[in-house]
Amino acid sequence: MTQASLRSTAAATTTSPGSLWRNRDFLTFWLGETVSLLGTQVTNLALPLTAIRAFDASDEQVGLLRFVQLAPYLGLALVFGVWVDRVRRRRVMLAANLARLVLLALVPVLYWSHALGMTTLLVVAGTVGIASVLFDVSWMSYVPTVVRNPGHYVEASAKMGVSSSSADVAGPGLAGMLVSALGAPVALIVDACSYAVSVASLLLIRTPEPRPRPAERRHVLTELREGLRWVLGDRILRALALVGFCCNFSLVTVWTMFLLHGTRDLGLAPATIGGVFATASVGGLVGALISGRVIRRFPLGRVYLVAQSALLLGPTLIAAAAGPRPVLIAMFVLSFFVSYLGLGVAGVIIVSLRQTSTPQSMMGRMTAVFRTLLFGGGALGGLAAGLLAGWLGPRGALTVAAIGSAIAVAGLIVSPVSRLRALPAAVSEQAPAG
Repeated sequence: MTQASLRSTAAATTTSPGSLWRNRDFLTFWLGETVSLLGTQVTNLALPLTAIRAFDASDEQVGLLRFVQLAPYLGLALVFGVWVDRVRRRRVMLAANLARLVLLALVPVLYWSHALGMTTLLVVAGTVGIASVLFDVSWMSYVPTVVRNPGHYVEASAKMGVSSSSADVAGPGLAGMLVSALGAPVALIVDACSYAVSVASLLLIRTPEPRPRPAERRHVLTELREGLRWVLGDRILRALALVGFCCNFSLVTVWTMFLLHGTRDLGLAPATIGGVFATASVGGLVGALISGRVIRRFPLGRVYLVAQSALLLGPTLIAAAAGPRPVLIAMFVLSFFVSYLGLGVAGVIIVSLRQTSTPQSMMGRMTAVFRTLLFGGGALGGLAAGLLAGWLGPRGALTVAAIGSAIAVAGLIVSPVSRLRALPAAVSEQAPAG
């Protein structure tokens, strides 16, 4: 069975009246995830600042910490994706968020008892990363359960994009203030509380999750191959995955290098660094808010090309920044604003294409393949940032990263996604090709 033959064009499955504002369970899930994403943004800044300020970590150690946070996606996302397709996903998400809650709450406790060290911080970061893999390969696959109609996938993706971008806006500024007022380790309590809200929201959902469809084969390696073959065998999914790897590598590399550059070379306070990220992240919120309108007005592929190009070209503004400190900070804000604006628009397109190109029975494995590549790119980006910053210094490393990011635009130009005019019809629910 070819993937082209699985695509269904039935109007009943691609359009529906009303909107998700009338879907109580989706709104409940959306609220929980919005709060959880806000807490995650606090942790993204508080963890490396804990390493830098509490333990005077080197550039290489900060890069290693970022790598350890994301490295579980490289080794576990595919295996977890196979398993998630066999079970009800809400239970997995509940367990994962409970684990993250406990682990992050443990950091300030260890800090207060003088038992927190760099090794412990790395272990906690890696274990939280494992729980994050479990959650991430589950939530995107779970959304169609509460959305129910493929005609609302773009709306759901846009709303989740607004949440992510809103967290990007509020999170870093909140993190900077909390780190300045309480210290980096104690600020992690906020993320622990956010996971408690997410757990409560999942418990309140009443839409029954269907029992996973039995498959003739339940061999892990076979199902891993099916997931890889589904993504890599589809020209749209394959292109999204490869470009996504480059984008995530660029984002995490530049983010980590800027954190080192701002802290070590420029002596910026945590509140200032958080303010840069928070102000710039308004671009992501704007992108998510206007994405639906832009997609309706212009060809889908053209919007994707422009948005992803903005993401990849944004770092050049950091590399070119010079002058008095107010000018430098303005250039930093503009650079991240452009990147986040592109990410906000492109993210809605990417998630919608992934959901319409994959049947429910393959959703977990498809998500796992993407998580492996996207977060694998981020993990390698964090490691590369630490190594390059240690070798060239944060400023020199930023220049190298900006050049590499700009070169990746060539891949966008030849991508088949850039030639799409509209969202393809959703695939029908059939067994994957053997």
